[in-house]
Amino acid sequence: MSKRETYESRTEQLLMPVVERFGVEIYDIEYVKEGSDWYLRVYIDKPEGVNIDDCENVSRALSDELDKEDFIADAYILEVSSPGLGRTLKKDKHLTKSIGEEVELKTYKPIDGRKEFQGTLKAFDAETITIETEKGDEIFARNEIALIRLAFDF
Repeated sequence: MSKRETYESRTEQLLMPVVERFGVEIYDIEYVKEGSDWYLRVYIDKPEGVNIDDCENVSRALSDELDKEDFIADAYILEVSSPGLGRTLKKDKHLTKSIGEEVELKTYKPIDGRKEFQGTLKAFDAETITIETEKGDEIFARNEIALIRLAFDF
């Protein structure tokens, strides 16, 4: 397991009782380097959406637990937030909750001259994701997909 995976996994273990206490759920955890800084990003959610108090409560409680355990060797910035309207669908649980929703899908390489697609998420399995577009159902290999996220219009 990589350092990133280890840190994310251990953070999730510490976070489980915290999110239960505050009535939210873990959407995702990322340990990433941007420029010279490391970030531990925790995304939380609940059916009616999270607010600033939810983020603050989880951040304070998690920060205390992380300080006690002290397993992350690097200096890092802890961020706790909502995954947002245009949330990235990284995990199967994200896809399951988003069946029937409008999504934006980007591929690594052009398919029929395009790298960006939009449609309704219809289905997925271990190898593919199916969206319904204006052309009908389009099936994409998961290893060809750079990004899939909920679409939102303003």
